[in-house]
Amino acid sequence: QVQLVESGGGLVQAGGSLTLSCAASGNIFSINAMGWYRQAPGKQREFVARISRTGITNYAASVKGRFTISRDNAKNTVDLLMNSLKPEDTAVYYCATSRDVFLNPVDSWGRGTQVTVSS
Repeated sequence: QVQLVESGGGLVQAGGSLTLSCAASGNIFSINAMGWYRQAPGKQREFVARISRTGITNYAASVKGRFTISRDNAKNTVDLLMNSLKPEDTAVYYCATSRDVFLNPVDSWGRGTQVTVSS
C-alpha cells in the first residue's frame, strides 16, 4: 500500500504559476511511474503528466510546454510546476502512482488538492 499526500494548491490569477508537490510513503518499492491527474467540475478525471523512475516524462497535449513534472527518487516525491496557468486549468489535482511505467493502471491515489485559476 502506498500513501500519497499532495500540497501546493491554491488560487492564482491567469498567467501565474503554482507548484504542486506529492510525497509518497508506505510500499514505495512498488512504485514505477508517478504522475498527476485532474478533475474539473462536471468532467471526468483526466491525465496531466507522468514520470518514470528513470525520468522519462509524458504530458497531456493541453499542458505541454506549460507544465513540468519532476521527481526525487531519494525523497519519494513528485512535483508539478505549472506556468502560464489558464482558467481551464481549474480542477482538483490528484497525485498517482503505478507499478506500470505508463501509470496505467493507477495503483494509488492522493486525496487531491484544489487549483483555481481566476480570469
